[in-house]
Amino acid sequence: MHKVKGVVVRAKNEPATVETILVPDPGPGEALVDVLTCGVCQTDLHYKVGGVGDAFPYLLGHEATGVVSAVGEGVTEVAVGDHVILNWRAVCGECRACRRGEPWYCFNTHNAEQKMTLEDGTELEPALGIGAFAEKTLVAAGQCTLIESPLEGEQYAAVGLLGCGLTAGIGAAINTGAVKRGESVAVIGCGGVGTAAVAGAALAGATTIIAVDVDDDKLSTAQRLGATHTVNSRSVDPVETIRELTGGHGADLVIDAVGVADTFMQAFQARDLAGRMVLVGVPNPGTVAEIPLDQVFSHGGSIKSAWYGDTLPSRDFPMLVDQYLLGRLDLDAFVSERIALEDVDAAFGTMKSGKVLRSVVELAR
Repeated sequence: MHKVKGVVVRAKNEPATVETILVPDPGPGEALVDVLTCGVCQTDLHYKVGGVGDAFPYLLGHEATGVVSAVGEGVTEVAVGDHVILNWRAVCGECRACRRGEPWYCFNTHNAEQKMTLEDGTELEPALGIGAFAEKTLVAAGQCTLIESPLEGEQYAAVGLLGCGLTAGIGAAINTGAVKRGESVAVIGCGGVGTAAVAGAALAGATTIIAVDVDDDKLSTAQRLGATHTVNSRSVDPVETIRELTGGHGADLVIDAVGVADTFMQAFQARDLAGRMVLVGVPNPGTVAEIPLDQVFSHGGSIKSAWYGDTLPSRDFPMLVDQYLLGRLDLDAFVSERIALEDVDAAFGTMKSGKVLRSVVELAR
């Protein structure tokens, strides 16, 4: 048993505090990881405010890198000393999605069987089965994706963001949206995920990339990461402007990275004939958007949602790390500030201000 520090939220809307937690040695199929970095993601805030469930207390954090310090019986995926990115899609290989060759939809992903606890024995629910705002965490070995290329110490903060938000955005463009070279792409909402979708579209070879937001600073960042045009939807109609920028037709692919009814309808209407639309912004429960069925039929194309950007970590993480090291994917631009465990609760407020793409916790080793 290991006694370490971790960031816990004990009840809905309570502050996230640094607590002493107990982390077991790994059992069969599990890995113990010394955490190096962990990004502060919107999903962690959803846990904090009760938007994910009520299984408090939660051990927050999931966008992480670390070093494997111990493995349990039967583990072959990773070994002690391996540097890894943690992921929340440890595929089972046996469910109907895996059996039909679509493991990125795995319906039965693995987590550690043993529970981490508070000192009094209260079991903790780790965010997305990871709980990486901690000096050590216990995960299923399949949640560890090996970092095959050597990194400099300061690069782990950026690479760790592939564990969730950046991959969701990049994958929405590359995997779910299937961007082809020379296509036009519009991204509505340029927070961390939306800006990552812009970067993903650029990486895939889109030649017209339109970033839409209400914040000029966010639009400026999106332009640095690949947007060829920016649209502030406070001052102009985004649908009409996207059409104007695409020869009057609409974009081949429109990504809604917000997930509210208005942006969903904007994305639907801003597509070209037979164009594609991807919803990657997470809607609040009960959100409703009404679309006339005759428009669905007459416009053709497709409407999809992106689960984790349809990402298969074992396939996609190594490729994205390589693109980063080759200078084709600027992951460093997403690291707005580097903080300590004690700063996580304050970082939620910074996130809500919209002034950062990611705050990243770095743990001294």
